[in-house]
Amino acid sequence: MDEVIISDTNVFRLGIDVGSTTVKLAVLDHEDKLLYNTYCRHHADLWQTLEGLLKDLYHTVGAIKIKAAVTGSGGIAISERLHLPFVQEVIAGCKAAERYIPHVNVMIELGGEDAKLTFFDNGPDQRMNGICAGGTGAFIDQMALLLKTDAAGLDELAKHSQVIYPIAARCGVFAKTDIQALLNEGARKEDIAASVFQAVVNQTIGGLASGRKIKGNVGFLGGPLYFLPQLRRRFQETLGLQDSNMIVPENAQVYVAVGAALSTEKQSISLVQLLERCHKGQTKNKLSENRLEPLFSDDTAYN
Repeated sequence: MDEVIISDTNVFRLGIDVGSTTVKLAVLDHEDKLLYNTYCRHHADLWQTLEGLLKDLYHTVGAIKIKAAVTGSGGIAISERLHLPFVQEVIAGCKAAERYIPHVNVMIELGGEDAKLTFFDNGPDQRMNGICAGGTGAFIDQMALLLKTDAAGLDELAKHSQVIYPIAARCGVFAKTDIQALLNEGARKEDIAASVFQAVVNQTIGGLASGRKIKGNVGFLGGPLYFLPQLRRRFQETLGLQDSNMIVPENAQVYVAVGAALSTEKQSISLVQLLERCHKGQTKNKLSENRLEPLFSDDTAYN
């Protein structure tokens, strides 16, 4: 990434994408150039992860002035605590796509626990499945554990596949049953890995396209589609896409954060102020956690 050049007159735009499994930051300059981005799993500790990423940003760029906005499935409460505008993630993703890849006809985005499909012909037609994590990044993580690997290991295995087996992606429980049966029958892990990716493809297309044909230039966004080439390959083969129709932006894993940055409002604050708000928000979050009353008041009651 190019060195960030700071001047006293620069006001940068920061997009914060708080997803179900990751936090992403994207910083744009006044020409919409992406100057800084980061992508990190939060392991359900949103505030501490966000504060750590903002500190890393501060150590990189200093006390810059920023306009900021928040997006993502976990972003509403954080935007309220930080006093920042919130942008719905489908809107943010579309905004980034329209700005940087205007020739895209269809956009597929996979997140940690949701999937999105947007048709751009004749105006955006946005579709999102956020009710169940089936066929998403979390689903891939769960299936990888059955094969005693992680998502990257699953991708490596899938490179050497020869056979695709039917696996249910609508429900993780059913998928695990299918995979365990295949393992018991002696199926190769390489083939099971590719079959998991194919199940994700089938769930995305069948659940979101609803019969509408996915054609033209297709963009692939989100962490799973950015980090897992074999998953993209399954989409490409299933949809019959040529390489020239496959659009994988350089920073596809943070595109929604970029869209949030493009959606910032006029009011600006310093990065130091934002860090202070984040620290206060984390403290307030810890104090406001609801805890159940203990079953026993002391050892005597327990005994």
